Amino acid sequence: MKKLPIGISTLSEIIKGDYVYIDKTQEALALIENYKYAFLSRPRRFGKSLFLDTLAEIFSGNKELFKGLYIHDKYEFNEYPIIRISFSGDLRSPEGLHTMLMATLRENKKRLGVECHNARDFAVCFKELIENIHDMYQQGVVILIDEYDKAILDNLDQIDVALENREIIKSFYSVMKDCDRYIRFVFLTGVSKFSKTSIFSGLNNLEDISIVPDFAQVCGYSEKDVRQHFPSLVQEADFQKITNWYNGYNFLGTKVFNPFDILLFIKNRYQFKSYWFETGTPSFLVKLIRVNHYYLPNLEHLEVDSSLINSFDIEDISLESVLFQSGYLTIDHVENIFDNDIYHLTFPNKEVRLAFSNYLIKSLI
Repeated sequence: MKKLPIGISTLSEIIKGDYVYIDKTQEALALIENYKYAFLSRPRRFGKSLFLDTLAEIFSGNKELFKGLYIHDKYEFNEYPIIRISFSGDLRSPEGLHTMLMATLRENKKRLGVECHNARDFAVCFKELIENIHDMYQQGVVILIDEYDKAILDNLDQIDVALENREIIKSFYSVMKDCDRYIRFVFLTGVSKFSKTSIFSGLNNLEDISIVPDFAQVCGYSEKDVRQHFPSLVQEADFQKITNWYNGYNFLGTKVFNPFDILLFIKNRYQFKSYWFETGTPSFLVKLIRVNHYYLPNLEHLEVDSSLINSFDIEDISLESVLFQSGYLTIDHVENIFDNDIYHLTFPNKEVRLAFSNYLIKSLI
């Protein structure tokens, strides 16, 4: 069997290093042919960064990298200039966010060989960067943004900072609307979907593909994927038990396994553990539950409308929305009542049900 790509989010390293790669280029092709501004929300460690890097390689024209994959003979692989932004580092203050944005813009300027005259105002510099790249390369600019919401999610325990960071990234994203004529494609990933009025009011042409059925498997592993790429797993372990523990995430299409769980389960010789849950404890959720006096037994039988499942606002955080978007709950089924879609939410699998319940019990005692 090929090597396991644990923690690797660079497509070239996976392909050239002979790691397992589950082909997501059919979804990538559908995305770049049918959308100009798109957004994808998925829980952490679901492969968002790898998918974004796949898009970067496609727009870089690296056709040879895709030999044997779905997209190889179906796309022209023209080369486009790419601005890449990943929200990382210490974002616990507006100053930290500003420093991160300026450093990222400097890296893009250096890589693409262009300048912006205003090196202090990140929004002005971003606009100049887009315009100057277009003029230099005579091609539409591709903009790929990973973890767009990290500067807010990292600060849900200090709302004043979260609100200030929101205004900073709001002004940053609004630049793209003014530069539409210079842009070929924009793609953003994150864990949560904030309402357009709070984050994307300046980018109202952004389309959310998070629960579009055609993209239900864009991140995560389907049962078919697991059976095809990890045959020893099916032969040597209790596959029904594996399904009960790690499958069950529903984005209005075929249910998917958490990829991080599957890879760690194999690496650890088929030991059933809460691999994904233990990488990030949901301490901010405990705070929300305490503040709102939420009735815990309801967590497995929630009913919400589309407005709650699609987005939330910092000033009025919905626990249901946070739980769904962060991966602690998933869609069980959808019911249409008087032309309104009602989403029935539940725990996706045994891992999350057990780990989350135990964590809450320990935290709230």
